[in-house]
Amino acid sequence: MTNVGSSFCRLWLCLLRNTLQKGKRMRDNELMTMALGLATPWFVDKCEFIPDSRGLDIYINFAQGATFPCPTCGGLDCHVYDTQMREWRHLDFFQHFCHLHARTPRIKCDQCGVKTVHVPWARPGSGFTLLLEAFIMTMAPNMAVNDICEMIGVWDTRLWRIIEHWVEDALVEQDLSQVKRIGIDETASKRGHNYITVVVDQDTRAAIFVDEGKDHTTIERFVEHLESHGGQAANIKEVTCDMSKSYMRGVKENFPNAEITFDKFHAVKIVNEAVDKVRRQEQMERPELKGTRYVWIKNEENLSEKQMSVLEQFRVSNANLKTARAMNIRIGFQELFDQDPESAATYLDQWLSWASRSRLAPMVKAAQTIRSHMIGILRWFKSGITNAILEGFNSMIQMAKSRARGYRSIKNLKTMVYLVAGKLDLNSLYPQ
Repeated sequence: MTNVGSSFCRLWLCLLRNTLQKGKRMRDNELMTMALGLATPWFVDKCEFIPDSRGLDIYINFAQGATFPCPTCGGLDCHVYDTQMREWRHLDFFQHFCHLHARTPRIKCDQCGVKTVHVPWARPGSGFTLLLEAFIMTMAPNMAVNDICEMIGVWDTRLWRIIEHWVEDALVEQDLSQVKRIGIDETASKRGHNYITVVVDQDTRAAIFVDEGKDHTTIERFVEHLESHGGQAANIKEVTCDMSKSYMRGVKENFPNAEITFDKFHAVKIVNEAVDKVRRQEQMERPELKGTRYVWIKNEENLSEKQMSVLEQFRVSNANLKTARAMNIRIGFQELFDQDPESAATYLDQWLSWASRSRLAPMVKAAQTIRSHMIGILRWFKSGITNAILEGFNSMIQMAKSRARGYRSIKNLKTMVYLVAGKLDLNSLYPQ
């Protein structure tokens, strides 16, 4: 059950218990005052229900002679200077839109002058109650923003302001003092060469930084973010990333005590792409290879029945295929990660010799790439870290983008990444 739902259950149980204890019929306004969780001096003055317009309007007032704390300095017992009528959108009353209206006081503080009081049911400057904002934040990680807009009946720009406020509020409290092992990866922000970089804490499995771009300056901005939240660049001992020269430069320049582990899945991907290049070259002479890409780059246990049948047909025909040789080299590379740490370097040397002598140009080139990154690839046998967490986050991000049919701005996408993958503490939003 969500925090919002749990709070409502507790609230209505409290209302029922109090009603039974009083042993008398409770007036509507008193019941609504309790339902909204209002405390002295606030109370519900009247309610207007208009079925034709699908509206419930609740009017809130405060007791005559009440004093309020100054919202700026916290000074107590400030007297009311004047009032202003304000309105907030609240959770729907069944299928009816609900609005709160209040005579909001301005107080006169001896130190700060005339200030508007902060009401307990909404944050300053918002046109929504805290309960409605809590509902929105509960739905946002799992629903398209446009669907929430349609449900509530507001423009998406208003919802994005709410989501961005609470994400930014949570990020202020972000504690990165214990971050020692990180993963770095990019994901497409939209079609074309537009990317955002996501940094994950390998130990908490949370996205701790999201920013536009994927060059070494992005790593510099992460360091600024890290150190502004209690972390230290010198504390970073392990970094996993792909073989991007920009990321490598950024890591070497900013994390003096870090060892780089090249993501093993990225390394396997390089070899897989080489296998497919061999297949595409060979299908010019062997057209039966057309459309068989995944037959050669997927492990046999992951092949569908149809794909396995195609592979078996090639084996039965005893076709002397370059693609089949490339596939065997791929399988050999994957078996590197099954080796003992003591024998891994020797095994990799043997594999590099095999691939380099294959006379398959794409495999030779892949071997050259692997050789130039040997230290970072073999580092996996000590660090044991990969970018698997980031790959999972990337799937979540792409799913969110699909639901939203893209985001209007990079800021919106960054906000959503923090929301779905940042493990942010949003407890301050929800009623206790």
